[in-house]
Amino acid sequence: MNTANKITLFRVILIPLFVLVCYQEFAAANLIAAAIFVLASLSDFLDGYIARNYDQVTDFGKFLDPIADKLLVTSAMCIFVEQGRMPSWVLLIVIAREFAVSALRLIAVDNGRVIAAGWSGKVKTACTMVGIIVMLVLDQWWQVDGLVNLVILITTVYSGIEYFLKNKDVINTNK
Repeated sequence: MNTANKITLFRVILIPLFVLVCYQEFAAANLIAAAIFVLASLSDFLDGYIARNYDQVTDFGKFLDPIADKLLVTSAMCIFVEQGRMPSWVLLIVIAREFAVSALRLIAVDNGRVIAAGWSGKVKTACTMVGIIVMLVLDQWWQVDGLVNLVILITTVYSGIEYFLKNKDVINTNK
């Protein structure tokens, strides 16, 4: 197993630790959870950098990396929904976008085409990760939650629409 894949597995291992810490009642729990989330988020950038720059791209990494990312983000958002800090419909839109873009990519692959991550998708990911960290750190500032939810919602919807508009030719209804 190469270094990039080990880093991805490390991120997967951090997810249950992150969730466990989120449910703890001691004063610094959210700050520790935020630190774990930051570490996991940075590991995402690191494993991608290593994989691309050191010829460590593998099918295993292509499979596990996006799953790890989605599990990390949706676990945090599920906790926020449970805490009443995020409406469940915002989480539903985020999950629906992920399924839709993944389906679009599967159709593209079936047609011999790869849909790379677009700029708006990268902005969405960055806004979502930073927003989650802000919500974890500023857990007493409920006013921040609405703004973070709005930014996540707007970037999610925008990037999802952009993926489909730029790749509408992939969906051929005549097949």
